[in-house]
Amino acid sequence: MASENVRQAALTLLSHCHERLALKFGFELWDGTRIPGDWDEGALRLVIHDPSVLGRLIRRRRIETVVEAWSARQVDVIGGDLFDMVAARPEGKSRQLIAKLDKTLMAKALLRLALGRSGPDRGDGLAGRKALVSGSTAEAIRHHYDVSNDFYRLFLDQRLLYSCAYFTDWANDLDQAQHDKLDHICRKLRLTEGERFLDIGSGWGALVIHAAEHYGVSAHGVTLSEEQFALSRKRIAEKGLQDRVTIELKPFQELDGTFDKIASVGMFEHVGFANHAAYFKTVRRLLRPRGAYLHHAITRKGRATDRAFHKKPPEYRALVKYIFPGGELDHIGWSARMLEAHGFEVHDVEGLREHYALTCRFWAKRLHARMDEAIEYAGEPRARLWLAYLTGCALTFERGGAYLFQTLATRRDKGPAGLPPTRADFYR
Repeated sequence: MASENVRQAALTLLSHCHERLALKFGFELWDGTRIPGDWDEGALRLVIHDPSVLGRLIRRRRIETVVEAWSARQVDVIGGDLFDMVAARPEGKSRQLIAKLDKTLMAKALLRLALGRSGPDRGDGLAGRKALVSGSTAEAIRHHYDVSNDFYRLFLDQRLLYSCAYFTDWANDLDQAQHDKLDHICRKLRLTEGERFLDIGSGWGALVIHAAEHYGVSAHGVTLSEEQFALSRKRIAEKGLQDRVTIELKPFQELDGTFDKIASVGMFEHVGFANHAAYFKTVRRLLRPRGAYLHHAITRKGRATDRAFHKKPPEYRALVKYIFPGGELDHIGWSARMLEAHGFEVHDVEGLREHYALTCRFWAKRLHARMDEAIEYAGEPRARLWLAYLTGCALTFERGGAYLFQTLATRRDKGPAGLPPTRADFYR
């Protein structure tokens, strides 16, 4: 049981913040006390289920504390979703907002919360988690993708595409935008009948199936996820495409042979800087001279120096720790540099930041609407973690905190690139 001192300190602190900052959302304490007290049941509010959270946030002011508390449902949002809560935040810079508060009152309340007895710190199953060495390992891939196919069906489109959609119209729904993404990639690669096409990190098989069905290629995909591998093979059989589409459960570095076109869509983020050179050398080895390669990847903002770029902000470290173990994001300048350094000629770079912001917003909204089922499939901590992750990604891309680019390159060779004089064929 939380002490009365802790409850009174929380009530004083949150009531003061609500009044001075004119907050558009309220609070609810673990005993049902609401701030303001006259707010309706359906009003937007932050609920504190576990009083130990307040002291922990004061003593351990890190994003991991917030993530762990949210995942354990020690805090929650009622009367809306995380997007609503962010939209309701007070306007102004942090320094301006803090200046509106009574510093003496705040200090006394915070001290009482930090030192007060509030019951056992329950933890949540996420504390102490360590990132794996490399996001490209099978263990890391299974951590993210082998939650369960049923879980991903709750919020992805009907084809189960877990990468940025392509909105030819901002009013399009997710299924249409993901179909258009597949077609956009195939047109960029200028796939033609009879060509050999490789999809590195083929997911649940949507791109290889689309390319074979609509462009007549012989398509091959590789994945490290057993769940994705099994469903991909099932889908290929249902389509009767076994003679033109194949999937392997293996690292793409172990592939042999030569392909006319290669795509990597949302996979490169798992590779890690230490493996970039080996990655591009392998792509080049598998691609015929002047064969086309499409590189679709999330990036961070470039900085003035490499040292400044590799200094990772807290949000980025939390993402790697909880969601993408071992993953690393480069910047678009590094992508182009590595392509050129390893035998490629870059022809086109398209920024899709706003497309990915809208994609993630679709995913987060759909997952929020089916949270009961998500908890059944993945457990409450992981379902809530994924909801926070998808919401955070949507907001990050909306605000320009991260980017996503599709880069089209060919394996360098002497003479003409063999491409049309304009890009009109894939921007139709």
